[in-house]
Amino acid sequence: MGLEASHDMILNVMGYDACDGRITFDDDAEKVRIIPPNDPLLPKKILALQNITRKLGGILFMSSYRSTSVHLLGGCNAASNASLGVCNTNGQVFNQNANQVTVHEGLYVSDASLIPCSIGTNPCLTITTLSEHISQHLAEDVLKFKSTVREKECIEHADEKVDSIPKTTKEHENMFSDMVLVKEKMRGFIAGMPCTAHLTMNMNCRDNKGFGPESSVIEDPSSLLKGKVGGYVIFKSVEKEKLFILDGKVDLCAVNSRTPYTQYMHYGLTLASSSGSKYILEGKKVMNPFLLASHAWQESTTMHVTFRKIDNNDGKAHIQHNNSGDELLSLQGELRISIFQLLRSVVGLKGKHRSKFICLLLQSLWRTYILQVPRYIKEDFNSPEVERVPYPPYILHSLNTEDGCTISCKQWKRIPNLWKPQEKIPQYPVLLLNGYSGESYWLPTERRDLVRTLLEEGYDIWLLQPRLHPLHPSNDFNIEDIGKFDIPAVIAKIREVHGPSSRIHVIAHCVGGLAIHIALMGGHVSASKIASLSCTNSSMFFKLTNYALVKMRLPLLPVTMAVLGRNKTLSITDSSKDEFRHSVLKQLARIIPRTERCTSDECEIFSGIFGNAFWHANISKTLHQWLSKQNVTHLPMSGFPHLRKICNAGFVIDAEGKDMYLIHSERMAMPTLYISGGRSLLVTPETSMLGYRYMRLHQPGFQHKRVVMEGYGHSDLLIGEGSYKSVFPHFISHMRMAEGGGRRKGREENVVYREAYYDDNGGSRGFTFFICLIAIFYFFYQFFY
Repeated sequence: MGLEASHDMILNVMGYDACDGRITFDDDAEKVRIIPPNDPLLPKKILALQNITRKLGGILFMSSYRSTSVHLLGGCNAASNASLGVCNTNGQVFNQNANQVTVHEGLYVSDASLIPCSIGTNPCLTITTLSEHISQHLAEDVLKFKSTVREKECIEHADEKVDSIPKTTKEHENMFSDMVLVKEKMRGFIAGMPCTAHLTMNMNCRDNKGFGPESSVIEDPSSLLKGKVGGYVIFKSVEKEKLFILDGKVDLCAVNSRTPYTQYMHYGLTLASSSGSKYILEGKKVMNPFLLASHAWQESTTMHVTFRKIDNNDGKAHIQHNNSGDELLSLQGELRISIFQLLRSVVGLKGKHRSKFICLLLQSLWRTYILQVPRYIKEDFNSPEVERVPYPPYILHSLNTEDGCTISCKQWKRIPNLWKPQEKIPQYPVLLLNGYSGESYWLPTERRDLVRTLLEEGYDIWLLQPRLHPLHPSNDFNIEDIGKFDIPAVIAKIREVHGPSSRIHVIAHCVGGLAIHIALMGGHVSASKIASLSCTNSSMFFKLTNYALVKMRLPLLPVTMAVLGRNKTLSITDSSKDEFRHSVLKQLARIIPRTERCTSDECEIFSGIFGNAFWHANISKTLHQWLSKQNVTHLPMSGFPHLRKICNAGFVIDAEGKDMYLIHSERMAMPTLYISGGRSLLVTPETSMLGYRYMRLHQPGFQHKRVVMEGYGHSDLLIGEGSYKSVFPHFISHMRMAEGGGRRKGREENVVYREAYYDDNGGSRGFTFFICLIAIFYFFYQFFY
């Protein structure tokens, strides 16, 4: 051995043999006989190796003068008939014991033994391809076998005499006779990848039950609108073969108690591939009574889909995660049915109750879009008291602004945490700025609002209640007054308490974001006093959705201010002391079209004036009751004229309409975070994009981040039930980054952007005039008839 071992060389010659090897069974000796295949090129191979060895001056060692293999193939060769092999081309084992050659039902071979000869290369991919081929046919054979068994059962039951049919069999036949068979073919894209769903729905399945978190509150007009789903889904970007539906349920008239005016069509499908992978496809068609059913066709033919992979190791539907905890596969998209496929589905209806099925479905749509009658009768918002969760104590400060107005702010002191390392305690306090009216951070009914979350992180918190707050309604103010007087007053108070060298984290929502940008870019507050700035659905830019923009450009607001007169504060909860003009205005607000309607009168008035500020499905019932009955008791309208000018301009301007702020970009020297709701019905995600680009262009030395949160609207970014999981961590990480310096490092791109479904109910700008006409017609129809 020694040093000579380094001079050894392995010579390997690859090639094909004659494929004439045989494996037989010797009945007499009861042994398996193996005849190796003949290799006609073996002498030439040996000669070639000898020549190479001679040239190198070495010695040739050979294990034996025969061919060997490290990739053993064959043994259950696939062939066209039983005399040439063991299995057919689908991997089914031949059965020669019968009079005619058949196959053993359910017995398959799916490995390397099917390959009858050497293929000359590594057979790993060949074996895998062969196994996928057999698995596909195996799944199809199982489905055919089940359908054949069902047909035989139906034939056997049909051949039996009526008198001898048991009661259970009659019920079985009645169940099948009451069904309506509906076929749908939907196409679309999931996460940008094409997908096609071939669905076969058996409506009126008697063993079918409601599904989903709100199944207990579904008002079922008829069992014909519920059923089971079969068929398959083609999603080649995930699986090359068909994804067969193992279990599927559908409810074409589902109602959520939080949105009683909205009709849903729920699809819940469990899918499986031939490789054994399992997936869940959840679809939902959302139908809202909006603008005289102008969106009925789009909503009733568009299914919003969530596609997830599940872990089937323990037989339970758990989402698979990687080591970091992220979901391996959770995709979103839309599937649509074309008008041709819809007509084909209607014509192809089967069942003696198909006419009744069509009538019930049309009645449900008529009730949703035209009659607009809530399906959920129980009133959720009339409870006299709201169960409050014990809240940390706070200090209420009274502030006098420079223009002589008296405002207030709340202060929460940090909660000492002995388990938290001293170096991780936050350095600076946090200032919270609300939107136009109402609370977004301090939510007494909820256990996980932003104030509680920041207190747990060790922050001192200040919550400003400016002159537009319901507790301090004013009849003469604009948005500029908040930026010029209210915000400087509270910042001065914070620095008085925490020291003149203390800097402040600012989190602002909607109009609060406009006000803080006015304060900074107008020179009323120095950027040296701000540690970081986080804004939700607002920045120095303010881009509205098309429908909200139409409302702003119509003369609705000037008419409203003229109707209000001198008293520009509108009472929301108490109507007993309303003036006649205020009662007229609230009546007009009730009939203005909105995307989601509500059974709470206060919510109807508020959304009629502002538009839908949140999606009801995202907030809890207790919070909705508190918002409607106790929070927004009065609505000061004085700031609306200035807000209208900002909305029409698309960026912050002063009360006279002059551009006085964007020209001072040097005053925004700080790290920023802009968060938008992906489904906002008021402010589009373009708002945060423009603000982010502005800061990256004019303040490249600081870190800037932009986030678009899918599934969230305008205010439910802060008041939603799941906000503490998905939204609040962005605030905390941004403030920690700012306390670490906040400077941009190298070429790091600090952008977090999530592609989201953007729901602009106003449609494209080309249809603005058409929407305007529909809105005016709807207004006169509701008011006079």
